[in-house]
Amino acid sequence: MADTTATAPADPSDWSCPAPLRDHSVVVLGHGGGGALSAELVETVFAPAYGNDILAALGDSAVVPLGGRRLAFSTDSYTVRPLFFPGGSIGDLAVNGTVNDLAMSGATPAHLSTAFLLEEGVGMDVVRKVAQAVGSAARAAGVTVVTGDTKVVEAGHGDGVYLTTAGFGLVPDGVDIRPQRARPGDAVLVSGPIGLHGVAVMSVREGLEFGAEVTSDTAPLAGLVAAMLQVTPDIHVLRDPTRGGLAAALNEIAGASRTGVRLTERAIPVPEAVANACGFLGLDPLYVANEGRLVAFVPREHADAVLAAMRAHPQGAEATLIGECVAEHPGKVVMSTTLGATRVVDLPVGEQLPRIC
Repeated sequence: MADTTATAPADPSDWSCPAPLRDHSVVVLGHGGGGALSAELVETVFAPAYGNDILAALGDSAVVPLGGRRLAFSTDSYTVRPLFFPGGSIGDLAVNGTVNDLAMSGATPAHLSTAFLLEEGVGMDVVRKVAQAVGSAARAAGVTVVTGDTKVVEAGHGDGVYLTTAGFGLVPDGVDIRPQRARPGDAVLVSGPIGLHGVAVMSVREGLEFGAEVTSDTAPLAGLVAAMLQVTPDIHVLRDPTRGGLAAALNEIAGASRTGVRLTERAIPVPEAVANACGFLGLDPLYVANEGRLVAFVPREHADAVLAAMRAHPQGAEATLIGECVAEHPGKVVMSTTLGATRVVDLPVGEQLPRIC
């Protein structure tokens, strides 16, 4: 006679997936991918070397007290190949990336620095075009580039142009946005379709077509964040899902807050061209980089109003609710699939699309 004893449903907090052992004596591409290897590099090399409470917060930007105010400060480097792609360039990425990191702390970005690392032999017209892109993007974002540096390396020791930008801005009083503030019950919102930047870069690099041109979403998000804060200053978390995509950003938040995240697959906006490209290349859109999107954790009582404010802004016109923060499975992200199953959305281990930002 068959055993009809009922069994308890599986608990996602007990799930694990086998992963390759990671014991590297040298740097590999995955260390720059924004996933598990990047996290290990920070946790085992940089955090012990620098060791301070501000760094330990591991936000998109550091928030430090200065003269009675709170200053958000961030720095980032860009090594994208090719330098120019549909919808943007390394110059746009350098400005928007730093501006957006500041905005993810709720700050109003003010000033930037930029450092050009040039390879001997790169065309001066290329350098000029990148510099003009930096200037145009800065003006569009409402910030000024006030200082910088230039270095040149020998031919064969670079890749044309690398850029580093740093920036700062002021955080308004009453705003406290950081990954540790996610709480069960928070609504999880995303500001628009995902995966566009990574696929745009790959399409040009590999000469691929996916039925329609895919354009990078690179854009400054400070104005969108300001509109959200006008609804309520009590936004718990903001993150721009760049390297490692939406999956990496959500895992970082779940880990920092020791909460769980539950997503609904059918609610996640994946453009058809991105879905086609990912299907062709064997990629998961959740892990593909974005450069003009944000994910927000908002108290449920404010979620509808914040979502409406996002949709009223050009950078959030396609914003949507994709899930919630939960007490179950702390530190893990799970997703209810379109087939009715539940899957764990883990940190990426390697590098899906190298050199995309």
